[in-house]
Amino acid sequence: MLVVISLSNPYYHHWRQRLNHHRLRFGSSLSAISGAKRPMVTTTSSSSSSSSSSGAFTTIKERATFEREIKKSKFIAIAGSISDERSAQSFLSEVRDPRATHNCWAYKVGDHYRSNDDGEPSGTAGKPIYSAIVSSGIDRVMVVVIRYFGGIKLGTGGLVRAYGGVTAECLKNAPTCLVKSKVPMGLEVPFDLLGVVYHQLQSFQVEDIKQDYDTGKDNITMVTFKVDFDRVKSLEEAVKANCSREIVFYKH
Repeated sequence: MLVVISLSNPYYHHWRQRLNHHRLRFGSSLSAISGAKRPMVTTTSSSSSSSSSSGAFTTIKERATFEREIKKSKFIAIAGSISDERSAQSFLSEVRDPRATHNCWAYKVGDHYRSNDDGEPSGTAGKPIYSAIVSSGIDRVMVVVIRYFGGIKLGTGGLVRAYGGVTAECLKNAPTCLVKSKVPMGLEVPFDLLGVVYHQLQSFQVEDIKQDYDTGKDNITMVTFKVDFDRVKSLEEAVKANCSREIVFYKH
């Protein structure tokens, strides 16, 4: 028999605290890295939910670079995979060139994004970089476009096309992969059924398996783990079919 615990169950909240399940947090500033030599124009969004917090998303497997010269200005787009604002900050620190005229950028993690014009006219750099990211369908990615000014002004429309264009080409050539989000779950398992349960967990390739004997119940241990979002139901059914007694099942 399989028992799914209600969210109102007091032990659910006790278990949830043990999962150490952290959400993405945004709010630290990237202004120090972007440089203080010119005013910064930053657009930011922080929605209450993220499209990549459940389900699957496409991201890049490795760093990608694309370079193009436009009216004697050199544009270099560098794309990298990120998971949150801290990793975006680290990526920007690594790839920006303080000798360049501009280091413009944007990133997207689910519904969270930020962009920066780094001294270019407002809306002509960061926004088209971000728009190109959205159009690519790639998530959890940051693109930094470095510009070395060649002496010829491109105008507002020219800048938008330049920054958006090199970003689109960079992402088009980048190797990508599909990443399935993980769902944190837990089982209250009698000691004598641990072998059966572990066999099922291994067959479903779950990750981060942990065991806690401090359940307050005799001969019962708590097993927590993470499983692909699209395998949750099948795992529940497999555990139910292979265990002869009641298994208490928690899911976040």
